[in-house]
Amino acid sequence: MVTKTSAQVEPHRPRFSGKEGSGVDSSRASSEQGEEEMEVDSNDDQDEDNEQKMNAGAPFSQALSTLTSLRPGEIPDAAFIHAARKRRQMFRELGGDTPLVEAEAAGKRLVREGEGGVSDEDEDEKRIVFSGVKQKTQRQKIVEEIGIEGSDDEALDTDGQDEEVSRWEQEQIRKGISIPQVQTNQPEETNVYYPSGFDGQAYGASYSAPYTYAPVAGADGVKPEKVPCPLSYPIPSSDLGPITTALVKKRLVDRLSSMRQGHEANARRYEQIQEELETSNNTIQQLEGSSQEVADQYKFLQEMRGYVRDLLECFSEKVPAVLELEAAMHQLLRQRAARLVQRRQDDIKDESSEFSSHSNKAVMAPNLDSFGRDRAAYQEHAKQRRIAEREARRTRRRQAREQSGKRAEHKEGLSSDDEETSTDITSFSLERDRILKESKKVFEDVFEDFHSLDSIKSRFEEWRKLYFNCYRDAYIGLCLPKLFSPLIRLQLIPWSPLEMDCPNFEYMLWFESLLFYGCKEQATVDKEDIDLGLLPSIVERIVLPKLAFLADQVWDPLSSSQTSRLVSFMHKLIKGYPTVLHGENHNTQEVLRTIVLRTRRTLDDDILMPLYPKSVMENRNSGPYLFFQRQFWSCVKLLGNILQWNGILSVSTLKELAVDSTLNRYILSALQNTEAGEDSVEKSRRVVDCFPAQWFSSLKGQQTLPQLENFCRYLKHLASTLYRSGIGGTDMEKRNTREHIKEVVKLLGRLNALDHVIEVASEHGIKDIKTLLESK
Repeated sequence: MVTKTSAQVEPHRPRFSGKEGSGVDSSRASSEQGEEEMEVDSNDDQDEDNEQKMNAGAPFSQALSTLTSLRPGEIPDAAFIHAARKRRQMFRELGGDTPLVEAEAAGKRLVREGEGGVSDEDEDEKRIVFSGVKQKTQRQKIVEEIGIEGSDDEALDTDGQDEEVSRWEQEQIRKGISIPQVQTNQPEETNVYYPSGFDGQAYGASYSAPYTYAPVAGADGVKPEKVPCPLSYPIPSSDLGPITTALVKKRLVDRLSSMRQGHEANARRYEQIQEELETSNNTIQQLEGSSQEVADQYKFLQEMRGYVRDLLECFSEKVPAVLELEAAMHQLLRQRAARLVQRRQDDIKDESSEFSSHSNKAVMAPNLDSFGRDRAAYQEHAKQRRIAEREARRTRRRQAREQSGKRAEHKEGLSSDDEETSTDITSFSLERDRILKESKKVFEDVFEDFHSLDSIKSRFEEWRKLYFNCYRDAYIGLCLPKLFSPLIRLQLIPWSPLEMDCPNFEYMLWFESLLFYGCKEQATVDKEDIDLGLLPSIVERIVLPKLAFLADQVWDPLSSSQTSRLVSFMHKLIKGYPTVLHGENHNTQEVLRTIVLRTRRTLDDDILMPLYPKSVMENRNSGPYLFFQRQFWSCVKLLGNILQWNGILSVSTLKELAVDSTLNRYILSALQNTEAGEDSVEKSRRVVDCFPAQWFSSLKGQQTLPQLENFCRYLKHLASTLYRSGIGGTDMEKRNTREHIKEVVKLLGRLNALDHVIEVASEHGIKDIKTLLESK
């Protein structure tokens, strides 16, 4: 057996060279790798004995001293590794497991050169201290279980040594790779990580020792203290717990439940996929089946697009002509109405100036125009002509009343002086006929498909019938009123509800043509169908604006016939088109606003109530008296015309127009200026007849409307005056006076002025008040 001494170890060159104490920058893993290689077991060292180790004690001790002097990060040389192997072999031969390296003081690591022998005690101090782990390794447990003897254990240990070393080296290399590198410029005193043992491995129990930290000796050679490990980690055992039938069954049940849940989820997903597949197939079939229908729809819509484009181009050329003819007709009606109003105003001025106290003729210098004519003479000539025409018209009206037997009931001033001369009638008729003739020529050069309302309507009805969804999405129902507007306006040019022979627009061709648009026979009515509002929309956009113009420019509030026709037409619209004729509609508000403004303009411009002395009014055949009576009854007629709007205009507006602006402003002042008598009672009765009974039926208490309080006082004064005038008369006169007083009481009762009724009855001894009020 060849003995390996220290001299033989010297020639071996280490694979990595390095000087002790050099600042080599390496990782902590390199240090661990050096310590791991110390414990590599070689089969060649098993034949060495203890005596040869002792003879080579000095060199070998020097090599062993390096085991504890290796700095962290320093790479061990070949001699270091060889010494570690020898040391491991020596302790194996002495018996027991291989001890682990324990940190010693820095002073014991240094060995002086030239020192020969050392005592056992000194050698123990210099020797690396090993402490064996008393627990059995995993390999030893396996050997005991299979019953291998000691010699077999040695054989097993010898045969698996190389494999064990290889595995141990690989494990330590992996640990070294994962540890960060150590900086070269470390401080002198640092806590260096030394393993006092290794993690438990499957092939040896010696790797289960815990890790400890020990400070590195500084330059002053101070011996560091040993740091005991406070923790100890138990060896992980590879033994499994007892496996019972219940445990196996539980795991199988859990596994079965998990698989069932997965199966149910997959089944649901499968059903969903099947439904989606079926839906997709149905969609494909539907799309394939509707391709021809879509093509037909596309073709139809393209044709409609071309037709509508041509129709709009036609209307863009013809609409200006239609609007021009409509404006011409409006201008003709406006001129006739203005001519009549101006004639009435001139008549009032002529009579007022004739009977005025300031109408005394005075000698004035002639006022000549640019042609040298006297203006005063010309005006006087025109005035005389107007007087003659006015008297002629009155005579003709009087004769007409005599023939009809209504002369006794009629009062001068209640008739509307709207008679025209033959020249004016002829001129108006010629111009009207010309406009109507021109209106028929507007579309004479256009195909019927583009000017016939029935043809245009049939196109859109076909669209609605074939492709209703597309028709609805295109909002055709909102566009039709404006599209039909030129044709409807053309038919409404001669229409005027103020004329006596005006036809009802619901009997016109355009209304009958559009009446059943979009309706199906024996079909339920869809309230959300926008085509149901076609006719109301036409009334709102076409009829109401035309009506507003007529009310503003043509209607005469002093004409009872025109007012009655207009009021009747408004009631018909309210009843037939409630969705249009309401207070929130803009066009309806415009019509009502126009009516109110036109009435106020009449009150300001066309009403004149002259006031004459009683001496003048005593002669009932004089001109001033007749003019006064005519103007009074004209005001009463206007009061009645205003109150005809009850139910259309608001009550507050009517009270302001009828009571404040007409009764209290004109009529009451005229009544107070005349002598009280039978004529005053008749006038008061005609005034009370104008008021609607609805105003007083809802009143509570014994008082009338505040606006009528002045008129009630006048009636009370009239009763007192009649009573005083009949005191000295005959019995017949007294009975007539008493009847007149009873008539006044009835009038007060109709106005709900019960407080005045009680006062008048108690003052004049009127009994049976209840009977009088019931007979009112």
